[in-house]
Amino acid sequence: MLFERHINKYYKKYWFLFLIGIVALIVVDVAQTFIPKFLGQIVDENNQIGVDLKELGIIIGWIMLCAGIMFVGRFTWRLSIFRASTGIAAGVRGEMFDKAERLSASYYHETKVGNVMNWFTSDIEEISDYFGWGTVMIIDAVFLSASALFRMFSLNVWLSLISMIPISLIAVWGALVDRFMTKKWEQRQGEFDKLYDFAQENFMGIRVIKSFVKQTKEIHSFAKIARKNQDVSVGFARLNVFFDAIIESILVIEMAFMLGLGGYFVYATVTGTPIVLFGQTIELTIGQLIEFIGYIDLIIWPMVALGQIISMRSRAKGSLRRIGAFLDTPEDIKNPENAVKLVDAKGEIEFRNLTFTYPGYNHPSLVDISFHIKPGEHIGLVGKIGSGKTTVVNSLLREYNVNRGQIFVDGVDLMDVDIPSLRESVAYAPQDNFLFSDRIENNIAFSADEPDHEKVVEAAKFADVHDNIAAFTNGYDTVSGERGVTLSGGQKQRISIARAFYKDAPILIMDDCVSAVDAKTEETILHNIATQRAGKTTLLIASRISSVRQMDRIMVFEGHHLLAMGSHDELMKTCPAYQHMVFLQELEKEVEGGAQ
Repeated sequence: MLFERHINKYYKKYWFLFLIGIVALIVVDVAQTFIPKFLGQIVDENNQIGVDLKELGIIIGWIMLCAGIMFVGRFTWRLSIFRASTGIAAGVRGEMFDKAERLSASYYHETKVGNVMNWFTSDIEEISDYFGWGTVMIIDAVFLSASALFRMFSLNVWLSLISMIPISLIAVWGALVDRFMTKKWEQRQGEFDKLYDFAQENFMGIRVIKSFVKQTKEIHSFAKIARKNQDVSVGFARLNVFFDAIIESILVIEMAFMLGLGGYFVYATVTGTPIVLFGQTIELTIGQLIEFIGYIDLIIWPMVALGQIISMRSRAKGSLRRIGAFLDTPEDIKNPENAVKLVDAKGEIEFRNLTFTYPGYNHPSLVDISFHIKPGEHIGLVGKIGSGKTTVVNSLLREYNVNRGQIFVDGVDLMDVDIPSLRESVAYAPQDNFLFSDRIENNIAFSADEPDHEKVVEAAKFADVHDNIAAFTNGYDTVSGERGVTLSGGQKQRISIARAFYKDAPILIMDDCVSAVDAKTEETILHNIATQRAGKTTLLIASRISSVRQMDRIMVFEGHHLLAMGSHDELMKTCPAYQHMVFLQELEKEVEGGAQ
Protein backbone atom coordinates (compact mmCIF):
# COMPACT_ATOMS: atom_id res chain seq x y z
CA MET A 1 0.00 0.00 0.00
CA LEU A 2 0.91 3.67 -0.17
CA PHE A 3 1.52 5.53 3.06
CA GLU A 4 1.80 9.30 2.95
CA ARG A 5 0.31 11.84 5.33
CA HIS A 6 -2.13 13.20 2.74
CA ILE A 7 -3.41 9.65 2.14
CA ASN A 8 -3.21 7.98 5.56
CA LYS A 9 -6.36 9.66 6.89
CA TYR A 10 -8.43 8.02 4.15
CA TYR A 11 -7.53 4.57 5.46
CA LYS A 12 -9.31 5.53 8.66
CA LYS A 13 -12.26 7.00 6.78
CA TYR A 14 -12.80 4.03 4.47
CA TRP A 15 -11.50 1.19 6.63
CA PHE A 16 -14.92 -0.46 6.83
CA LEU A 17 -15.34 -0.58 3.04
CA PHE A 18 -11.81 -1.89 2.64
CA LEU A 19 -12.46 -4.48 5.36
CA ILE A 20 -15.64 -5.74 3.67
CA GLY A 21 -13.95 -5.80 0.28
CA ILE A 22 -10.82 -7.56 1.52
CA VAL A 23 -12.81 -10.19 3.46
CA ALA A 24 -14.98 -10.83 0.39
CA LEU A 25 -11.88 -11.04 -1.78
CA ILE A 26 -10.21 -13.53 0.59
CA VAL A 27 -13.37 -15.67 0.60
CA VAL A 28 -13.33 -15.67 -3.22
CA ASP A 29 -9.63 -16.60 -3.23
CA VAL A 30 -10.16 -19.49 -0.83
CA ALA A 31 -13.21 -20.71 -2.75
CA GLN A 32 -11.20 -20.73 -5.98
CA THR A 33 -8.63 -23.11 -4.51
CA PHE A 34 -11.30 -25.82 -4.02
CA ILE A 35 -12.06 -25.97 -7.76
CA PRO A 36 -8.81 -27.76 -8.83
CA LYS A 37 -9.31 -30.33 -6.06
CA PHE A 38 -12.83 -31.13 -7.25
CA LEU A 39 -11.72 -31.29 -10.89
CA GLY A 40 -8.94 -33.72 -9.95
CA GLN A 41 -11.46 -35.88 -8.06
CA ILE A 42 -13.75 -35.96 -11.12
CA VAL A 43 -10.85 -37.10 -13.34
CA ASP A 44 -9.81 -39.83 -10.90
CA GLU A 45 -13.46 -40.86 -10.46
CA ASN A 46 -13.87 -41.26 -14.22
CA ASN A 47 -10.67 -43.34 -14.44
CA GLN A 48 -12.14 -45.92 -12.10
CA ILE A 49 -14.09 -48.90 -13.32
CA GLY A 50 -17.74 -48.19 -12.66
CA VAL A 51 -18.33 -44.48 -12.16
CA ASP A 52 -20.24 -43.56 -9.01
CA LEU A 53 -22.77 -41.08 -10.41
CA LYS A 54 -23.95 -40.08 -6.93
CA GLU A 55 -20.42 -39.21 -5.85
CA LEU A 56 -19.89 -37.38 -9.14
CA GLY A 57 -23.07 -35.36 -8.56
CA ILE A 58 -21.93 -34.38 -5.07
CA ILE A 59 -18.61 -33.12 -6.43
CA ILE A 60 -20.37 -31.11 -9.14
CA GLY A 61 -22.65 -29.66 -6.45
CA TRP A 62 -19.62 -28.49 -4.46
CA ILE A 63 -18.22 -26.86 -7.61
CA MET A 64 -21.53 -25.01 -8.14
CA LEU A 65 -21.49 -23.87 -4.51
CA CYS A 66 -17.96 -22.51 -4.90
CA ALA A 67 -19.04 -20.73 -8.09
CA GLY A 68 -21.97 -19.13 -6.24
CA ILE A 69 -19.71 -17.97 -3.39
CA MET A 70 -17.27 -16.51 -5.92
CA PHE A 71 -20.10 -14.65 -7.71
CA VAL A 72 -21.43 -13.02 -4.53
CA GLY A 73 -17.94 -12.33 -3.22
CA ARG A 74 -16.76 -10.67 -6.43
CA PHE A 75 -19.85 -8.47 -6.53
CA THR A 76 -19.22 -7.45 -2.90
CA TRP A 77 -15.51 -6.63 -3.22
CA ARG A 78 -16.00 -4.68 -6.43
CA LEU A 79 -18.73 -2.59 -4.84
CA SER A 80 -16.81 -1.86 -1.64
CA ILE A 81 -13.18 -1.53 -2.79
CA PHE A 82 -13.94 0.59 -5.84
CA ARG A 83 -16.30 2.75 -3.77
CA ALA A 84 -13.42 3.38 -1.37
CA SER A 85 -10.92 4.10 -4.17
CA THR A 86 -13.22 6.64 -5.85
CA GLY A 87 -13.89 8.20 -2.45
CA ILE A 88 -10.15 8.61 -1.86
CA ALA A 89 -9.71 10.17 -5.31
CA ALA A 90 -12.62 12.55 -4.67
CA GLY A 91 -11.24 13.50 -1.26
CA VAL A 92 -7.73 14.21 -2.55
CA ARG A 93 -9.14 16.15 -5.50
CA GLY A 94 -11.25 18.21 -3.09
CA GLU A 95 -8.18 18.95 -0.96
CA MET A 96 -6.29 19.99 -4.07
CA PHE A 97 -9.11 22.29 -5.18
CA ASP A 98 -9.22 23.96 -1.77
CA LYS A 99 -5.44 24.30 -1.86
CA ALA A 100 -5.56 25.80 -5.34
CA GLU A 101 -8.02 28.42 -4.12
CA ARG A 102 -5.89 29.29 -1.08
CA LEU A 103 -2.63 29.71 -2.97
CA SER A 104 -1.76 33.27 -3.84
CA ALA A 105 -1.36 34.85 -7.27
CA SER A 106 2.43 34.63 -6.94
CA TYR A 107 2.25 30.81 -7.02
CA TYR A 108 0.48 30.88 -10.37
CA HIS A 109 3.07 33.29 -11.71
CA GLU A 110 5.62 30.51 -11.27
CA THR A 111 3.47 27.40 -11.95
CA LYS A 112 1.71 26.87 -15.25
CA VAL A 113 -1.97 25.99 -15.40
CA GLY A 114 -1.25 22.91 -17.54
CA ASN A 115 0.84 21.38 -14.73
CA VAL A 116 -1.94 21.89 -12.20
CA MET A 117 -4.57 20.42 -14.55
CA ASN A 118 -2.44 17.33 -15.09
CA TRP A 119 -2.21 16.80 -11.34
CA PHE A 120 -5.99 17.04 -11.11
CA THR A 121 -6.58 14.50 -13.88
CA SER A 122 -3.87 11.99 -14.77
CA ASP A 123 -2.15 11.84 -11.37
CA ILE A 124 -5.42 11.49 -9.44
CA GLU A 125 -6.53 8.70 -11.77
CA GLU A 126 -3.30 6.79 -11.09
CA ILE A 127 -3.89 7.00 -7.33
CA SER A 128 -7.53 5.91 -7.74
CA ASP A 129 -6.50 2.94 -9.91
CA TYR A 130 -3.90 1.85 -7.37
CA PHE A 131 -6.32 1.92 -4.44
CA GLY A 132 -8.89 0.06 -6.54
CA TRP A 133 -7.25 -2.55 -8.74
CA GLY A 134 -3.99 -2.29 -6.81
CA THR A 135 -5.71 -3.42 -3.61
CA VAL A 136 -7.29 -6.34 -5.45
CA MET A 137 -3.94 -7.38 -6.91
CA ILE A 138 -2.15 -7.15 -3.57
CA ILE A 139 -4.73 -9.32 -1.78
CA ASP A 140 -4.74 -11.84 -4.62
CA ALA A 141 -0.95 -11.89 -4.70
CA VAL A 142 -0.89 -12.67 -0.98
CA PHE A 143 -3.94 -14.80 -0.15
CA LEU A 144 -4.70 -16.54 -3.45
CA SER A 145 -1.09 -17.53 -3.92
CA ALA A 146 -0.77 -18.51 -0.23
CA SER A 147 -3.92 -20.68 -0.39
CA ALA A 148 -2.80 -22.27 -3.64
CA LEU A 149 0.73 -22.90 -2.33
CA PHE A 150 -0.64 -24.47 0.85
CA ARG A 151 -2.69 -26.94 -1.20
CA MET A 152 0.21 -27.55 -3.57
CA PHE A 153 2.58 -28.46 -0.72
CA SER A 154 -0.12 -30.64 0.84
CA LEU A 155 -0.43 -32.47 -2.45
CA ASN A 156 3.25 -32.85 -3.42
CA VAL A 157 6.14 -31.19 -1.63
CA TRP A 158 8.81 -31.79 -4.27
CA LEU A 159 6.82 -30.47 -7.21
CA SER A 160 5.89 -27.45 -5.07
CA LEU A 161 9.50 -26.71 -4.16
CA ILE A 162 10.52 -26.88 -7.80
CA SER A 163 7.67 -24.52 -8.77
CA MET A 164 8.84 -21.97 -6.17
CA ILE A 165 12.09 -21.28 -8.03
CA PRO A 166 10.55 -19.10 -10.77
CA ILE A 167 8.28 -17.40 -8.26
CA SER A 168 11.36 -16.28 -6.32
CA LEU A 169 12.87 -14.93 -9.55
CA ILE A 170 9.75 -12.81 -10.14
CA ALA A 171 9.99 -11.27 -6.67
CA VAL A 172 13.66 -10.38 -7.13
CA TRP A 173 13.01 -8.93 -10.60
CA GLY A 174 10.18 -6.76 -9.26
CA ALA A 175 12.32 -5.32 -6.47
CA LEU A 176 15.03 -4.35 -8.97
CA VAL A 177 12.64 -2.64 -11.39
CA ASP A 178 10.37 -0.74 -8.94
CA ARG A 179 12.52 2.35 -8.26
CA PHE A 180 13.60 2.69 -11.89
CA MET A 181 9.99 2.63 -13.10
CA THR A 182 8.99 5.30 -10.57
CA LYS A 183 11.59 7.70 -11.98
CA LYS A 184 10.53 6.89 -15.54
CA TRP A 185 6.89 7.60 -14.67
CA GLU A 186 7.71 10.97 -13.11
CA GLN A 187 9.67 11.87 -16.24
CA ARG A 188 6.70 10.85 -18.40
CA GLN A 189 4.30 12.94 -16.32
CA GLY A 190 6.64 15.94 -16.53
CA GLU A 191 6.56 15.78 -20.33
CA PHE A 192 2.80 15.43 -20.22
CA ASP A 193 2.66 18.62 -18.11
CA LYS A 194 4.39 20.49 -20.93
CA LEU A 195 2.02 19.05 -23.53
CA TYR A 196 -1.03 19.90 -21.43
CA ASP A 197 0.18 23.44 -20.80
CA PHE A 198 0.96 24.12 -24.46
CA ALA A 199 -2.47 22.86 -25.55
CA GLN A 200 -4.26 24.91 -22.88
CA GLU A 201 -2.36 28.05 -23.84
CA ASN A 202 -3.14 27.59 -27.53
CA PHE A 203 -6.83 27.04 -26.94
CA MET A 204 -6.98 30.18 -24.81
CA GLY A 205 -5.14 32.20 -27.45
CA ILE A 206 -6.77 30.67 -30.53
CA ARG A 207 -8.09 34.00 -31.80
CA VAL A 208 -4.65 35.60 -31.59
CA ILE A 209 -3.09 32.64 -33.42
CA LYS A 210 -5.66 32.87 -36.19
CA SER A 211 -5.42 36.63 -36.54
CA PHE A 212 -1.65 36.39 -37.00
CA VAL A 213 -2.03 33.35 -39.31
CA LYS A 214 0.33 31.31 -37.10
CA GLN A 215 -1.61 28.04 -37.16
CA THR A 216 1.13 26.17 -39.03
CA LYS A 217 3.84 27.45 -36.70
CA GLU A 218 1.89 26.44 -33.61
CA ILE A 219 1.10 23.01 -35.12
CA HIS A 220 4.82 22.41 -35.68
CA SER A 221 5.59 23.57 -32.13
CA PHE A 222 2.90 21.29 -30.74
CA ALA A 223 4.21 18.39 -32.85
CA LYS A 224 7.69 18.89 -31.39
CA ILE A 225 6.41 18.79 -27.81
CA ALA A 226 4.08 15.88 -28.63
CA ARG A 227 6.96 13.95 -30.18
CA LYS A 228 9.04 14.38 -27.03
CA ASN A 229 6.05 13.27 -24.95
CA GLN A 230 5.58 10.32 -27.28
CA ASP A 231 9.22 9.27 -26.99
CA VAL A 232 9.13 9.34 -23.19
CA SER A 233 5.71 7.61 -23.03
CA VAL A 234 6.76 4.91 -25.48
CA GLY A 235 9.97 4.43 -23.51
CA PHE A 236 7.96 3.90 -20.33
CA ALA A 237 5.53 1.59 -22.13
CA ARG A 238 8.41 -0.46 -23.55
CA LEU A 239 9.90 -0.82 -20.09
CA ASN A 240 6.52 -1.85 -18.73
CA VAL A 241 5.93 -4.37 -21.52
CA PHE A 242 9.47 -5.74 -21.14
CA PHE A 243 8.91 -6.20 -17.43
CA ASP A 244 5.56 -7.97 -17.99
CA ALA A 245 7.08 -10.09 -20.78
CA ILE A 246 9.82 -11.34 -18.45
CA ILE A 247 7.23 -12.36 -15.87
CA GLU A 248 4.97 -13.98 -18.48
CA SER A 249 7.93 -15.89 -19.93
CA ILE A 250 8.94 -17.20 -16.52
CA LEU A 251 5.38 -18.35 -15.84
CA VAL A 252 4.96 -20.03 -19.24
CA ILE A 253 8.29 -21.84 -18.84
CA GLU A 254 7.23 -22.93 -15.36
CA MET A 255 3.89 -24.24 -16.61
CA ALA A 256 5.52 -26.17 -19.48
CA PHE A 257 8.20 -27.60 -17.19
CA MET A 258 5.71 -28.62 -14.50
CA LEU A 259 3.47 -30.30 -17.10
CA GLY A 260 6.43 -32.27 -18.40
CA LEU A 261 7.78 -33.16 -14.98
CA GLY A 262 4.35 -33.95 -13.54
CA GLY A 263 3.49 -36.08 -16.58
CA TYR A 264 6.67 -38.03 -16.06
CA PHE A 265 5.73 -38.64 -12.39
CA VAL A 266 2.26 -39.82 -13.44
CA TYR A 267 3.74 -42.15 -16.06
CA ALA A 268 6.16 -43.58 -13.50
CA THR A 269 3.32 -44.16 -11.04
CA VAL A 270 1.06 -45.82 -13.64
CA THR A 271 3.84 -48.14 -14.85
CA GLY A 272 4.61 -49.19 -11.31
CA THR A 273 8.06 -47.56 -11.14
CA PRO A 274 7.44 -44.44 -9.00
CA ILE A 275 10.23 -41.88 -8.63
CA VAL A 276 12.18 -41.79 -5.36
CA LEU A 277 13.76 -38.47 -4.27
CA PHE A 278 15.78 -38.20 -1.06
CA GLY A 279 14.20 -41.38 0.21
CA GLN A 280 10.66 -40.19 -0.53
CA THR A 281 8.52 -42.09 -3.05
CA ILE A 282 6.57 -39.75 -5.33
CA GLU A 283 3.28 -41.21 -6.48
CA LEU A 284 1.05 -38.99 -8.61
CA THR A 285 -2.26 -39.84 -10.28
CA ILE A 286 -3.60 -38.10 -13.36
CA GLY A 287 -6.26 -36.44 -11.20
CA GLN A 288 -3.63 -35.15 -8.78
CA LEU A 289 -1.64 -33.76 -11.71
CA ILE A 290 -4.73 -31.94 -12.98
CA GLU A 291 -5.26 -30.61 -9.45
CA PHE A 292 -1.62 -29.50 -9.17
CA ILE A 293 -1.68 -27.77 -12.59
CA GLY A 294 -4.91 -26.08 -11.48
CA TYR A 295 -3.09 -24.62 -8.47
CA ILE A 296 -0.23 -23.42 -10.68
CA ASP A 297 -2.84 -21.84 -12.97
CA LEU A 298 -4.30 -20.05 -9.94
CA ILE A 299 -0.84 -18.76 -9.03
CA ILE A 300 -0.26 -17.35 -12.51
CA TRP A 301 -2.73 -14.47 -11.95
CA PRO A 302 -1.18 -13.39 -8.61
CA MET A 303 2.27 -13.51 -10.21
CA VAL A 304 1.09 -11.44 -13.21
CA ALA A 305 -0.67 -9.16 -10.73
CA LEU A 306 2.59 -8.82 -8.81
CA GLY A 307 4.22 -7.43 -11.93
CA GLN A 308 1.33 -5.08 -12.55
CA ILE A 309 1.35 -3.99 -8.91
CA ILE A 310 4.99 -3.00 -9.18
CA SER A 311 4.29 -0.94 -12.30
CA MET A 312 1.07 0.53 -10.87
CA ARG A 313 2.66 1.30 -7.51
CA SER A 314 5.58 3.01 -9.24
CA ARG A 315 3.16 5.24 -11.15
CA ALA A 316 1.04 5.92 -8.09
CA LYS A 317 4.13 6.77 -5.98
CA GLY A 318 5.31 9.23 -8.62
CA SER A 319 1.86 10.80 -8.92
CA LEU A 320 1.38 10.98 -5.16
CA ARG A 321 4.80 12.62 -4.81
CA ARG A 322 3.75 15.33 -7.29
CA ILE A 323 0.39 15.85 -5.62
CA GLY A 324 2.00 15.88 -2.18
CA ALA A 325 4.43 18.57 -3.30
CA PHE A 326 1.45 20.65 -4.46
CA LEU A 327 -0.48 20.15 -1.22
CA ASP A 328 2.64 20.96 0.81
CA THR A 329 3.25 24.24 -1.01
CA PRO A 330 3.52 26.98 1.63
CA GLU A 331 0.58 29.38 1.66
CA ASP A 332 1.92 32.89 1.87
CA ILE A 333 -1.55 34.46 2.11
CA LYS A 334 -3.02 33.26 5.40
CA ASN A 335 -5.68 34.54 7.70
CA PRO A 336 -3.94 35.98 10.78
CA GLU A 337 -4.55 34.66 14.26
CA ASN A 338 -7.21 36.63 16.11
CA ALA A 339 -8.17 38.24 12.80
CA VAL A 340 -10.31 41.37 12.96
CA LYS A 341 -13.51 41.00 10.94
CA LEU A 342 -14.74 44.02 9.04
CA VAL A 343 -18.37 44.48 10.00
CA ASP A 344 -20.32 47.23 8.24
CA ALA A 345 -17.12 48.59 6.72
CA LYS A 346 -17.07 52.34 6.15
CA GLY A 347 -14.56 52.30 3.30
CA GLU A 348 -11.70 54.25 4.86
CA ILE A 349 -8.35 53.38 3.25
CA GLU A 350 -4.86 54.51 4.22
CA PHE A 351 -1.43 53.69 2.76
CA ARG A 352 1.64 54.60 4.79
CA ASN A 353 5.00 54.62 3.01
CA LEU A 354 4.25 51.42 1.09
CA THR A 355 7.04 50.01 -1.05
CA PHE A 356 6.07 46.83 -2.85
CA THR A 357 7.98 44.40 -5.08
CA TYR A 358 6.32 41.45 -6.82
CA PRO A 359 7.79 38.02 -5.99
CA GLY A 360 10.57 37.13 -8.40
CA TYR A 361 11.21 40.72 -9.47
CA ASN A 362 14.17 42.89 -8.56
CA HIS A 363 12.59 46.32 -9.00
CA PRO A 364 9.71 47.65 -6.88
CA SER A 365 6.33 48.35 -8.46
CA LEU A 366 5.43 50.90 -5.80
CA VAL A 367 7.87 53.15 -3.96
CA ASP A 368 7.01 55.01 -0.73
CA ILE A 369 3.28 55.38 -1.44
CA SER A 370 1.23 57.28 1.13
CA PHE A 371 -2.36 58.53 0.92
CA HIS A 372 -5.58 58.61 2.91
CA ILE A 373 -9.05 58.02 1.47
CA LYS A 374 -12.00 59.09 3.59
CA PRO A 375 -15.14 56.96 3.79
CA GLY A 376 -17.41 57.64 0.83
CA GLU A 377 -14.82 59.39 -1.33
CA HIS A 378 -14.65 58.80 -5.08
CA ILE A 379 -11.02 58.51 -6.15
CA GLY A 380 -9.52 58.32 -9.62
CA LEU A 381 -6.12 56.76 -10.35
CA VAL A 382 -4.25 57.78 -13.50
CA GLY A 383 -0.75 57.30 -14.83
CA LYS A 384 1.26 55.57 -17.51
CA ILE A 385 1.07 51.83 -18.05
CA GLY A 386 3.17 50.05 -15.43
CA SER A 387 3.23 53.01 -13.04
CA GLY A 388 1.69 50.97 -10.20
CA LYS A 389 -2.05 51.70 -10.31
CA THR A 390 -3.22 48.06 -10.41
CA THR A 391 -0.59 47.14 -7.82
CA VAL A 392 -2.35 49.47 -5.36
CA VAL A 393 -5.53 47.44 -5.90
CA ASN A 394 -3.74 44.07 -5.61
CA SER A 395 -2.18 45.16 -2.33
CA LEU A 396 -5.51 46.38 -0.97
CA LEU A 397 -7.23 43.08 -1.84
CA ARG A 398 -4.47 41.19 0.04
CA GLU A 399 -3.47 39.24 -3.06
CA TYR A 400 0.10 39.69 -1.82
CA ASN A 401 1.58 40.24 1.61
CA VAL A 402 2.79 43.66 2.73
CA ASN A 403 4.61 44.76 5.83
CA ARG A 404 2.62 45.63 8.89
CA GLY A 405 1.81 49.26 9.42
CA GLN A 406 1.63 50.09 5.72
CA ILE A 407 -2.03 49.59 4.71
CA PHE A 408 -5.09 50.23 6.86
CA VAL A 409 -8.79 49.64 6.20
CA ASP A 410 -11.20 51.38 8.57
CA GLY A 411 -8.20 52.02 10.81
CA VAL A 412 -7.29 48.30 11.06
CA ASP A 413 -3.93 47.07 9.81
CA LEU A 414 -4.53 45.06 6.63
CA MET A 415 -2.33 42.22 7.93
CA ASP A 416 -4.69 41.85 10.92
CA VAL A 417 -7.92 41.92 8.91
CA ASP A 418 -9.91 38.74 8.33
CA ILE A 419 -9.34 38.06 4.61
CA PRO A 420 -12.87 36.82 3.72
CA SER A 421 -14.46 39.81 5.45
CA LEU A 422 -12.03 42.16 3.67
CA ARG A 423 -12.93 40.77 0.26
CA GLU A 424 -16.62 40.74 1.15
CA SER A 425 -16.28 44.47 1.77
CA VAL A 426 -14.81 45.11 -1.68
CA ALA A 427 -16.47 44.79 -5.09
CA TYR A 428 -13.93 44.45 -7.86
CA ALA A 429 -14.27 44.90 -11.60
CA PRO A 430 -10.90 43.63 -12.89
CA GLN A 431 -9.00 44.78 -15.92
CA ASP A 432 -9.39 41.51 -17.84
CA ASN A 433 -13.23 41.46 -17.52
CA PHE A 434 -13.39 37.71 -17.00
CA LEU A 435 -16.86 36.20 -17.52
CA PHE A 436 -17.93 32.64 -16.83
CA SER A 437 -19.55 30.41 -19.44
CA ASP A 438 -22.98 30.90 -17.92
CA ARG A 439 -26.14 32.95 -18.26
CA ILE A 440 -25.58 36.70 -18.23
CA GLU A 441 -27.91 36.97 -15.24
CA ASN A 442 -25.78 34.53 -13.25
CA ASN A 443 -22.61 36.39 -14.25
CA ILE A 444 -24.01 39.68 -12.95
CA ALA A 445 -25.38 38.08 -9.76
CA PHE A 446 -22.19 36.09 -9.15
CA SER A 447 -21.83 37.43 -5.60
CA ALA A 448 -25.27 36.08 -4.60
CA ASP A 449 -26.35 32.49 -3.98
CA GLU A 450 -29.55 33.09 -5.94
CA PRO A 451 -29.94 35.92 -8.48
CA ASP A 452 -32.47 38.68 -7.83
CA HIS A 453 -33.70 39.58 -11.33
CA GLU A 454 -34.79 43.09 -10.43
CA LYS A 455 -31.44 43.80 -8.82
CA VAL A 456 -29.68 42.29 -11.86
CA VAL A 457 -31.56 44.65 -14.18
CA GLU A 458 -30.73 47.57 -11.91
CA ALA A 459 -27.03 46.67 -12.03
CA ALA A 460 -27.17 46.31 -15.82
CA LYS A 461 -28.75 49.76 -16.11
CA PHE A 462 -26.04 51.14 -13.84
CA ALA A 463 -23.43 49.83 -16.30
CA ASP A 464 -25.55 50.99 -19.29
CA VAL A 465 -25.67 47.47 -20.71
CA HIS A 466 -29.36 46.68 -20.13
CA ASP A 467 -30.45 47.65 -23.65
CA ASN A 468 -27.75 45.45 -25.19
CA ILE A 469 -28.80 42.45 -23.09
CA ALA A 470 -32.50 43.02 -23.79
CA ALA A 471 -31.73 42.99 -27.54
CA PHE A 472 -30.34 39.45 -27.31
CA THR A 473 -32.77 36.68 -28.32
CA ASN A 474 -32.67 35.11 -24.84
CA GLY A 475 -32.11 38.34 -22.93
CA TYR A 476 -30.57 37.76 -19.52
CA ASP A 477 -30.72 34.01 -20.15
CA THR A 478 -28.14 34.36 -22.92
CA VAL A 479 -25.06 32.22 -22.26
CA SER A 480 -21.96 34.38 -22.55
CA GLY A 481 -19.72 31.58 -23.85
CA GLU A 482 -16.30 30.66 -22.49
CA ARG A 483 -14.66 33.79 -21.03
CA GLY A 484 -17.45 35.84 -22.65
CA VAL A 485 -16.28 35.02 -26.18
CA THR A 486 -19.74 35.72 -27.67
CA LEU A 487 -19.78 39.31 -26.38
CA SER A 488 -17.95 42.42 -27.56
CA GLY A 489 -15.19 43.97 -25.48
CA GLY A 490 -17.43 46.83 -24.38
CA GLN A 491 -20.25 44.50 -23.40
CA LYS A 492 -17.90 42.35 -21.33
CA GLN A 493 -16.55 45.44 -19.59
CA ARG A 494 -20.00 46.70 -18.72
CA ILE A 495 -21.23 43.30 -17.52
CA SER A 496 -18.14 43.15 -15.32
CA ILE A 497 -19.04 46.59 -13.93
CA ALA A 498 -22.63 45.44 -13.37
CA ARG A 499 -21.36 42.38 -11.49
CA ALA A 500 -19.31 44.59 -9.17
CA PHE A 501 -22.19 47.03 -8.62
CA TYR A 502 -24.61 44.16 -7.87
CA LYS A 503 -22.50 43.23 -4.84
CA ASP A 504 -23.23 46.65 -3.32
CA ALA A 505 -20.03 46.61 -1.27
CA PRO A 506 -18.75 49.55 0.82
CA ILE A 507 -15.69 49.75 -1.46
CA LEU A 508 -15.94 49.52 -5.27
CA ILE A 509 -12.80 49.14 -7.37
CA MET A 510 -12.96 49.52 -11.14
CA ASP A 511 -9.68 48.76 -12.89
CA ASP A 512 -9.70 50.49 -16.29
CA CYS A 513 -13.25 49.29 -16.89
CA VAL A 514 -14.45 52.01 -19.28
CA SER A 515 -11.63 51.91 -21.82
CA ALA A 516 -13.66 49.96 -24.39
CA VAL A 517 -16.86 52.02 -24.29
CA ASP A 518 -17.81 55.12 -26.23
CA ALA A 519 -17.89 58.59 -24.74
CA LYS A 520 -21.68 58.64 -24.21
CA THR A 521 -21.69 55.28 -22.43
CA GLU A 522 -18.73 56.38 -20.33
CA GLU A 523 -20.56 59.53 -19.34
CA THR A 524 -23.63 57.53 -18.30
CA ILE A 525 -21.59 55.14 -16.17
CA LEU A 526 -19.68 57.96 -14.50
CA HIS A 527 -22.96 59.78 -13.75
CA ASN A 528 -24.38 56.59 -12.19
CA ILE A 529 -21.25 56.23 -10.06
CA ALA A 530 -21.62 59.78 -8.80
CA THR A 531 -25.29 59.37 -7.93
CA GLN A 532 -25.82 55.72 -7.01
CA ARG A 533 -22.49 55.28 -5.24
CA ALA A 534 -22.81 58.50 -3.24
CA GLY A 535 -21.49 57.95 0.28
CA LYS A 536 -19.65 54.77 -0.68
CA THR A 537 -15.93 54.59 -1.42
CA THR A 538 -15.12 54.12 -5.11
CA LEU A 539 -11.73 53.74 -6.77
CA LEU A 540 -11.61 54.13 -10.54
CA ILE A 541 -8.41 53.32 -12.44
CA ALA A 542 -8.51 54.93 -15.87
CA SER A 543 -6.32 55.74 -18.82
CA ARG A 544 -8.41 58.76 -19.89
CA ILE A 545 -8.58 61.94 -17.87
CA SER A 546 -12.22 62.35 -18.90
CA SER A 547 -13.03 59.24 -16.84
CA VAL A 548 -11.77 60.70 -13.54
CA ARG A 549 -12.00 64.48 -13.80
CA GLN A 550 -15.29 64.57 -11.85
CA MET A 551 -13.95 62.43 -9.01
CA ASP A 552 -13.51 63.92 -5.56
CA ARG A 553 -9.76 63.46 -5.85
CA ILE A 554 -7.34 62.06 -8.38
CA MET A 555 -4.11 60.19 -7.70
CA VAL A 556 -1.33 60.67 -10.27
CA PHE A 557 1.26 57.87 -10.59
CA GLU A 558 4.52 58.04 -12.47
CA GLY A 559 7.62 55.86 -12.27
CA HIS A 560 6.13 53.75 -9.41
CA HIS A 561 5.68 56.87 -7.30
CA LEU A 562 2.57 58.80 -6.27
CA LEU A 563 3.32 62.26 -7.64
CA ALA A 564 0.25 64.11 -6.48
CA MET A 565 -3.29 63.75 -5.17
CA GLY A 566 -6.08 66.29 -5.45
CA SER A 567 -9.09 67.39 -7.44
CA HIS A 568 -8.87 68.01 -11.18
CA ASP A 569 -8.69 71.75 -10.70
CA GLU A 570 -6.03 71.46 -8.00
CA LEU A 571 -3.85 69.17 -10.09
CA MET A 572 -4.14 71.46 -13.11
CA LYS A 573 -2.53 74.16 -10.98
CA THR A 574 0.06 72.13 -9.07
CA CYS A 575 1.03 68.99 -11.04
CA PRO A 576 2.98 69.43 -14.32
CA ALA A 577 2.74 65.68 -15.10
CA TYR A 578 -1.04 65.80 -14.84
CA GLN A 579 -1.17 68.95 -16.94
CA HIS A 580 0.92 67.21 -19.59
CA MET A 581 -1.44 64.20 -19.62
CA VAL A 582 -4.45 66.48 -20.06
CA PHE A 583 -2.71 68.41 -22.83
CA LEU A 584 -1.78 65.24 -24.74
CA GLN A 585 -5.26 63.77 -24.49
CA GLU A 586 -6.93 66.99 -25.60
CA LEU A 587 -4.46 67.21 -28.48
CA GLU A 588 -5.33 63.63 -29.40
CA LYS A 589 -9.02 64.54 -29.51
CA GLU A 590 -8.32 67.48 -31.77
CA VAL A 591 -6.28 65.31 -34.12
CA GLU A 592 -9.03 62.68 -34.22
CA GLY A 593 -11.61 65.40 -34.82
CA GLY A 594 -9.56 66.82 -37.71
CA ALA A 595 -9.12 63.39 -39.23
CA GLN A 596 -12.86 62.95 -39.33
